[in-house]
Amino acid sequence: MSPIIQSLLDTDLYKFTMLQVVLHKFPQTHSVYHFRCRNLDDTAYPLVEILDDLNMQLDMLCQLKFKEDELQYLRSLRFIKSDFVDYLELFQLKRRFIKAGIDEEGRLDIWVEGPMVQAMMFEIFVLAIVNELYFQRIRTPETLVEGERRLQHKIALLKQYEAAQNPNDPPFLVSDFGTRRRYSYEWQKHVIAEFYQAVPNIFRGTSNVLIAKDLNIIPIGTMAHEFLQAFQALDVRLRDFQKAALETWVQEYRGDLGIALTDVVGMDAFLRDFDLYFAKLFDGLRHDSGDPYEWGDKAYAHYKKLKVDSKSKMLTFSDGLNIEKAWDLHNYFKDRFQVSFGIGTNLTNDMGQTALNIVLKLVECNGQSVAKISDSPGKTMTDNDTFLAYLRQVFDIPEVSA
Repeated sequence: MSPIIQSLLDTDLYKFTMLQVVLHKFPQTHSVYHFRCRNLDDTAYPLVEILDDLNMQLDMLCQLKFKEDELQYLRSLRFIKSDFVDYLELFQLKRRFIKAGIDEEGRLDIWVEGPMVQAMMFEIFVLAIVNELYFQRIRTPETLVEGERRLQHKIALLKQYEAAQNPNDPPFLVSDFGTRRRYSYEWQKHVIAEFYQAVPNIFRGTSNVLIAKDLNIIPIGTMAHEFLQAFQALDVRLRDFQKAALETWVQEYRGDLGIALTDVVGMDAFLRDFDLYFAKLFDGLRHDSGDPYEWGDKAYAHYKKLKVDSKSKMLTFSDGLNIEKAWDLHNYFKDRFQVSFGIGTNLTNDMGQTALNIVLKLVECNGQSVAKISDSPGKTMTDNDTFLAYLRQVFDIPEVSA
């Protein structure tokens, strides 16, 4: 069996940007991550059937080290600090921190537990491995033919939208955010190369660092939920965890990587903490759950209340998008904001087969539960309902039925 992950750069940029902050600000933090498949009833076969292959892939993953040209590439990114790259030169994932098995209900079970500076790097690799192993078993020649047909349809759509753009409007910007749920590495790279060649004015980059390096395009990413969630268990008052996380980010990057994630405890609770100070320091906001139109309208009202020009700010949408949804959102917000779109599964795994909806989420930090209260009920994730109820109370978030 050949390794699915062949480079430690084959992950999303925000893994590096978050890891740099963790290493510099709270390197001793201990963490636990847990795997979940959100659409178990839609799988072609039980995921436990890939368990043996998965464990072999994890063995190979934990033998990888960064190559010299990869380290040099990271040094070339202005927001990556030299001491962090020195750390990565020594970096190797440790097999003892990850366990893959079968839970009490007979489902695939994956746990990562260890120092956050190690554990957080497993996520994208593991999800990409699970995806590729799963789809290898149901792949047919017709699958790739259908995938190519759908890809060319998307490119034709983008060319059509590009022609319809008013030259005075903010640009329509699309990036690939699909590493974690891709069909395969080769397919993801093919998709990105095709988009970049066909519509370079629209396609602005990819979250995948290896592909960005190889194709000489922009790597995209800032922060994910785990970064903010970790602060629920650090030495700050729970009510202040978002402000502490944003402040720590500002201190580390000092103007770079300025897109803030808004839905760790929902948009309303986020905006209560996102005061004039943060509104001026951050370049914009990222949407990852809930109604995107309602979310953007709330962002606009908030900037207006703070007397901040919303046209100077960027809204990045990244929740369950396809090309058509992105274009509709662009047209709705283009007169008020700069807008960009991170499209994942619909770019890298639109093959006519049902995609897996899998996650590997932070559930515990320093021995304490952490949670995400998403603006989409099905995305809320924790292993501790008592802590979840407490978090709702602290941030005055009503329970919404899925």
